[in-house]
Amino acid sequence: MRRRRTGAICSSLRSTTLREADRRATGRRPTPRRANQTVLDVVTEIQREQDPTLAYRFACRVGMCGSCAMVVNGRPRWTCRTRVAQVEENGLLTLEPLRNLPVVKDLAVEMEPFFQKWTQAHGYFEPGAHPAADFAPVAPSAPERREADAGIECINCGVCYSACDVVSWNPDYLGPAALNRAWTLVNDVRDQGQDARLAAVSGDAGCHSCHSHMSCTEYCPKGLAPTFSIAGLKRATTKRIWRGGR
Repeated sequence: MRRRRTGAICSSLRSTTLREADRRATGRRPTPRRANQTVLDVVTEIQREQDPTLAYRFACRVGMCGSCAMVVNGRPRWTCRTRVAQVEENGLLTLEPLRNLPVVKDLAVEMEPFFQKWTQAHGYFEPGAHPAADFAPVAPSAPERREADAGIECINCGVCYSACDVVSWNPDYLGPAALNRAWTLVNDVRDQGQDARLAAVSGDAGCHSCHSHMSCTEYCPKGLAPTFSIAGLKRATTKRIWRGGR
């Protein structure tokens, strides 16, 4: 499916759309400019008033869910928290779907490959065969707690995955979000699945494939640093090898 690009001229907010291969007509449509307008407002205006066939995804509109992420003027962003005035270039907006993910239609992408990487990275809590009956107290000042805190606020928006050069080169690469999640669990002293998790993230598509370009950290809307989480996994997997793990 041909990727659909929507451009909006911000003096009068006109849109240009390249449609799918079987519907290649282009259109430039006037869209009103409004105070404090977000990029999501622009997309919604186009879909509601000019082009009801335009497909995109959103939910909360307040930066809580990450559903509205797309590429704006070449940079992956949350469109609900991005003001037009902050990103327009000479009065132009160019909107594209997130990169590195299959396009469902227009600006909406299929997130299943993204979440499959979480499963492959064992990005889920493992209580073990005999979990503790009581809560395990973890002091906020504990080093492991601080390491987990640094990456735990990820909301799975896919911005880092879209920005990652390694995912572009190697579609099998687990990606920054899945590896960041694995790192938070490596630092969870209650988790009983550490050997399997470290084995999962140390393969050819795992943490050692990261080139530390820092794109995930630069573009993360939450201000997280997946690059440093991945560096932590590199250390942890290396120590596991020294201890005789495979």
